[in-house]
Amino acid sequence: MTSARELVVEADGGSRGNPGPAGYGAVVLDAVTGETLAEAAEYIGVATNNVAEYKGLVAGLKTARELFPDATVHVRMDSKLVVEQMSGRWKIKHPDMKPLAAEAGRVFPAGRVRYEWIPRERNKHADRLANEAMDAGRLGRQWEPSGSTASLDASAARNAAAPPPSGPPGDARAGAARARAALSGTAGTPTAGTAGAPSTGTPAGTSGTSTAGTPAGPSGSPSARTSDARTGAGAGARPTTDDGTDDGLFAAEDATATSSTPVASGDFEAEAGVLASTDHEPGTTATASGTATTGATRADAPAPAPVQPQGTAPQGWSGPDMGAPATFVLLRHGETALTPEKRFSGSGGSDPELSAAGLRQAEAVAAALAARGTIQEIVSSPLTRCRQTAAAVAARLGLDVRIEQGLRETDFGAWEGLTFGEVRERYPEDLDAWLASPKAAPTGGGESFATVARRVAATRDRLTAAHAGRTVLLVTHVTPIKTLVRLALGAPPESLFRMELSAASISAVAYYADGNASVRLLNDTSHLR
Repeated sequence: MTSARELVVEADGGSRGNPGPAGYGAVVLDAVTGETLAEAAEYIGVATNNVAEYKGLVAGLKTARELFPDATVHVRMDSKLVVEQMSGRWKIKHPDMKPLAAEAGRVFPAGRVRYEWIPRERNKHADRLANEAMDAGRLGRQWEPSGSTASLDASAARNAAAPPPSGPPGDARAGAARARAALSGTAGTPTAGTAGAPSTGTPAGTSGTSTAGTPAGPSGSPSARTSDARTGAGAGARPTTDDGTDDGLFAAEDATATSSTPVASGDFEAEAGVLASTDHEPGTTATASGTATTGATRADAPAPAPVQPQGTAPQGWSGPDMGAPATFVLLRHGETALTPEKRFSGSGGSDPELSAAGLRQAEAVAAALAARGTIQEIVSSPLTRCRQTAAAVAARLGLDVRIEQGLRETDFGAWEGLTFGEVRERYPEDLDAWLASPKAAPTGGGESFATVARRVAATRDRLTAAHAGRTVLLVTHVTPIKTLVRLALGAPPESLFRMELSAASISAVAYYADGNASVRLLNDTSHLR
């Protein structure tokens, strides 16, 4: 007498809005070999997360029964609610859940099904299927098995071995050093001029919550592969445009490993020298100072030469696999009354609220992020304008907002509330010093950019350690966002004056376990048009 076939059912569901456009995914696996036997996914219209999760469970069980009616089934889900209710430990109170739970209970005899809760990062296959279903629904279609890459991505993720974290995440020089060391240990010391071409991303999906890359390298590139082993914890669905094309937003590609990046550690004592050859004069370009317009570096000023470590050669895009990144979607708050007047507005002033225009901007960005369905957590600066912007997004996504003091704006001291011209008139020497050196503070005991950079770098390190493999919305200000981008790029301090950052704009940076960072987006305001 042979024993019954043992199957594993992994199921998930998601809703982009909760309630909102929803879908489910389920996969049936051989319990011994882990082989994918069947997949199921469906867009179900507007529903809650819990309804979608239950429908995913029912679909997974029915698919398993069609394959092997006499099988014993091990159900694994990342929904604690569904697992506990179906195990009989929690009572089912919601009227929408009761008929779905009853339907699930009728598919197999109770003694042949057992339930286990697993963390989201171990439920990536079903998670991706749910996202594929929601993406299809967004385009007015239903999910088709022929168009799914969930099984391939899940297989790559299971075989991936991310390198252990080491050093501060997101510092370009530290990440490049680790990449060079890894390369030299596996493929010998590369010679100059062997840089590969960057690959393009096609991230795996999750139930409307996160985003991570699954790049396919270009033909002939050292990094070419058909699926990305980086698809790890919380991997998410890559958004598409209305016509179904990939818009590339928030996708994590292979991070470059270059030995020619300047020092970028958050410690300006090591960086101050790059300003020595740069002559600043006032201008009207984008600012690193809250909402004020500040001076720009002269166009004819010499650019600092990149630091080239002795005995090393530039690397291309063939670095080691870096694991699932922590992706920070960086949202600048909406307008306040001070924004259109281009006044310094930091953490030492009046803490203004959003204006009517700012509230409209917050709602617009909330709608855009809800439609993408990639945000898993929200962290905000403590200042009112950020709290209000974060609250608008949180209301759409059904998420809580955590306050992080390290995301607050620079304290501009006596310059708070003044325009750049007014500061030039009242404190010309202090302004010149501030433009010339990141260690110079605004008049009256404000914060220097050096101080802010150390604070932001420490905050970045805490958040990347806490949110590896997840997509987190950081609602903050001009200087923290520009500082994160600057450090990720390994750019010199004066680059803060060379970036435009509009109110309610979106930027994004992915941080990998080996210290590399990839800037994915800067100053996107398409949702406001």
